[in-house]
Amino acid sequence: MKVSTRGRYALRLFIDIALQDRDYYTSLKDISERQAISIKYLEQIIPLLTKAGLLVSSRGPAGGYKLSRDPELITMYEILAASEGSMSSVSCLDADENPCPRHHSCPSLEIWKGLDKSIEAYLRSISLADAVRKESDNNSILNFSI
Repeated sequence: MKVSTRGRYALRLFIDIALQDRDYYTSLKDISERQAISIKYLEQIIPLLTKAGLLVSSRGPAGGYKLSRDPELITMYEILAASEGSMSSVSCLDADENPCPRHHSCPSLEIWKGLDKSIEAYLRSISLADAVRKESDNNSILNFSI
């Protein structure tokens, strides 16, 4: 699995919003300036995140985006799954039902399933609040151990 620019920017966007006052909405313009991400790119990511129920939006002069729930309750897995789509390491595990005619006898399938479970467990173990603490403690250097 390779995380795309969209996934990386989504994580930066969430950390940025989480660092702001939770009583107010954060504008895309402010996020764009602080994170050096174009507003156009953010506008492509935001609908995925609001549709997933991770962000709430408000229109108007004081509008923008804020977290839908406490940062302790939002995981890195949720953010990446919403922004990336499939988190599977191989395409045969993308669908709920494996379409591959060899899936019953594939010797490598269990390896990929194990890899996916490990990645998911690791990303679910890191909350947005954890990432924000790392941001504050290490000045942008995230260092999580397995």
